[in-house]
Amino acid sequence: MSSDSGDGTQVASSQPSGSRRPVQRVESTGNFWQDAREAFKVRLPQMPCARNSLMSGIASGVGVGVIRVMSAGFLVGSHWAVGTFMVVSLGTWTVCQRNIEAERRKLQKVVEEMPKRFIKQKDKAVDESGGS
Repeated sequence: MSSDSGDGTQVASSQPSGSRRPVQRVESTGNFWQDAREAFKVRLPQMPCARNSLMSGIASGVGVGVIRVMSAGFLVGSHWAVGTFMVVSLGTWTVCQRNIEAERRKLQKVVEEMPKRFIKQKDKAVDESGGS
């Protein structure tokens, strides 16, 4: 089952694959580049950590690129800028994803422990009151 969100995308409400992420479908215009740009506009803001990792990569790439252009020339500097952008973006995105997954695991553990904690508290209250 899917519902139309009004902007041409459809968000699936139930997914047989078991994934918790919404499925985005963008209507095709027949133009590959226009379709790719529209899909990128829709999906990028929904990706966790995407903005921070891209901004870190851009800032690092520009910084390293400018320094290398001043010392080694434009072509070498641009190669260093692109390489730095890629490494820093992927690195920060990976670290952020790892942190999100660790947070999910902690939350899942807390949720699993909650019923056990309430049972222990009830047992303790019954024992203190005389346990009839």
